[in-house]
Amino acid sequence: MEGPGAQHVLVTGCDSGVGLGLVKRFLELPSPPRRLFAACTDPDGKVLVVSPWVSPCCPLSDVTDAGSIGAAVGRVRDELRGAGLGLLINTAGTRRHSTLQAETAENMALLYATNTIGPLQVTQAFLPLLQEAAQAGRGQGLSCSRAAVVNVSSAMGSIGVAAAWGDAQDVSYRCSKAALNMLTKCQALQYGHSGILCVAPFWVSTGGGSAPLSLSPQGPVTMEESTQGVLRVLAGLSASSNGTFWDWRGQSLPW
Repeated sequence: MEGPGAQHVLVTGCDSGVGLGLVKRFLELPSPPRRLFAACTDPDGKVLVVSPWVSPCCPLSDVTDAGSIGAAVGRVRDELRGAGLGLLINTAGTRRHSTLQAETAENMALLYATNTIGPLQVTQAFLPLLQEAAQAGRGQGLSCSRAAVVNVSSAMGSIGVAAAWGDAQDVSYRCSKAALNMLTKCQALQYGHSGILCVAPFWVSTGGGSAPLSLSPQGPVTMEESTQGVLRVLAGLSASSNGTFWDWRGQSLPW
């Protein structure tokens, strides 16, 4: 399978879910990244089981905490030794099931903090390293092999689609992902001029487990299929893709 091509990659939220799934898919590539930073709360947990040689795990206990983010940036900078970070994938997130009637301010604040403000702060902190990679690849067009920010979103964050409303209203989750999509568009407008591609793909959730669960009309989709699809999408993106929203099959979605 073809990968995004970046030599230095950081993925947040690697303790479980899509983050852990993407780490597995990167390691299965014929030419995996030279350095794959798996940012997680427990460096001795599932990431180490997946591959003891993921080098290095990157402790990032809280994507909303400046101290935690700063420590992760320092660790990555030390490991890169002057090289830039080519690909930042923000997958860390949370979800709480709710209905419109029962939604609470507490849920809304928590999910906005993690799902929207977290990716904002992480990207701001790693921006100098992303800019170094973009500058090293000057003369190339926008792509994930040069420098890119990938904010993993959800079909439930599409206002145009409003997917699966009958199955899960989850208002705080939907709103936080719609806000993440707007953040991605803003980043694309600002960072694209610096050579950094910014996109928002989504994967098909498996509910935290390995059993297939699908919002796809094609039927059940496994974590492996979904995360493989995300990598294929990233590999094919170019300047015309900056500031766009994709599903894991490579189909463009309305914001």
